[in-house]
Amino acid sequence: MRPKKERLFTRYQVFMIALIALLQFTVILDFMVLNPLGEILLSEMNIKTEQFGLVVSGYAFSAGISGILAAGFADRFDRKKMLMVFYTGFVAGTFLCALAPSYLFLLGARIITGLFGGVMGAIGMAIIADLFLPEVRGRVMGFVQMAFGLSQVVGIPIGWELANRFSWHAPFWMIGIFGVVIGIIMMVYVKPITGHLTGQTDKNAFRHLLHTLSNRNYFLAFGTTMVLTVGGYMMMPFGSTFSRHNLGLSETDVTILFVASGLLSFILGPIIGKLSDKFGKANMFYAASLLTAVMVYIYTNLGITPLYMAIIISGIMFVGVFGRVIPSQAIMTSMPAMHDRGAFMSVNSSLQQLSGGIAAFVAGRIVVQTSSGALLHYDRLGYVMIVAFAITTVMMYLLNRQIMAKQTQQPPVVAAAS
Repeated sequence: MRPKKERLFTRYQVFMIALIALLQFTVILDFMVLNPLGEILLSEMNIKTEQFGLVVSGYAFSAGISGILAAGFADRFDRKKMLMVFYTGFVAGTFLCALAPSYLFLLGARIITGLFGGVMGAIGMAIIADLFLPEVRGRVMGFVQMAFGLSQVVGIPIGWELANRFSWHAPFWMIGIFGVVIGIIMMVYVKPITGHLTGQTDKNAFRHLLHTLSNRNYFLAFGTTMVLTVGGYMMMPFGSTFSRHNLGLSETDVTILFVASGLLSFILGPIIGKLSDKFGKANMFYAASLLTAVMVYIYTNLGITPLYMAIIISGIMFVGVFGRVIPSQAIMTSMPAMHDRGAFMSVNSSLQQLSGGIAAFVAGRIVVQTSSGALLHYDRLGYVMIVAFAITTVMMYLLNRQIMAKQTQQPPVVAAAS
């Protein structure tokens, strides 16, 4: 009789992976839905690319500020309570976006949403570090990153169709209602997560924040996150506009392109995570960076392109993007000590959001929309991204070497999960 195969994850861990993925799905979708709505908002609100870039970066900047403010408290409370508070605020902000009657109201609503939504990823990352060993975090990140693919396969196309059939407000109503359902499930079924509170002596939140910010061991990690984000966010705000007017795709074609790219991301997330654990997270990152650089160069220099070719090029580019994101996130979870995880992840998330805001703002300054709707200088975004990829690769090599040296000196401690 064959011996029973040992389960890699407990049932509760599987539930937590699924829940964190769904939380990420709503937060990512709330941010990503502005991509396909960009063309509609530019037209209906009669705004310029710089103003739309500010709507995107407004969320990111407020998320960055809230991450810094929350960092001192991140390791002082039950992580479930932190999750509930910030997710409630995020859902409320999303409903405000749904109600927005004007550009300024929408900008304010995005800032409020960012204040709460920006901390969600940090709390989720801290929970993953608490509940899962480093050896399997690549797999966990792969499953959690399926939320990105799901947002493109299901969320963004539905949001795009709702916006075209009803109004641009409709996608935010959809996200808000779905968020309420997820929030109720979280409130009822998630257990308290308090392992990080054991042995805490310093209860001063401000002092804890300063300790995290002044820890020289974290400087390289924070810098890597910033460059990684700037390189990754620049194309996002104007993706649908570029697809419509530069690639020459119809509205239906854009929906198909989103679905195809998202479906590939959804399928490949767990595979990339497993390969990252097997062959080394840093090695996966290096290979994916090279692939992404090549595909970004090709994509940003495209002209009128048939749908099938756009799907192939975009799909390969997304393989590279996920090959960078998944291992880099797994590597970051191994950086902080257990009692610093919440603060480190909050600061790291804050820098990520601020860098994303900078990237969106700069992108809005680089590209120019002509009277025909086409974007000029989109290729320049690609060149900036490629330079950022090269810098990040060097920084990730140094960061991985730093983490490996630390792990040989002190084995990681992970809270038990039942």
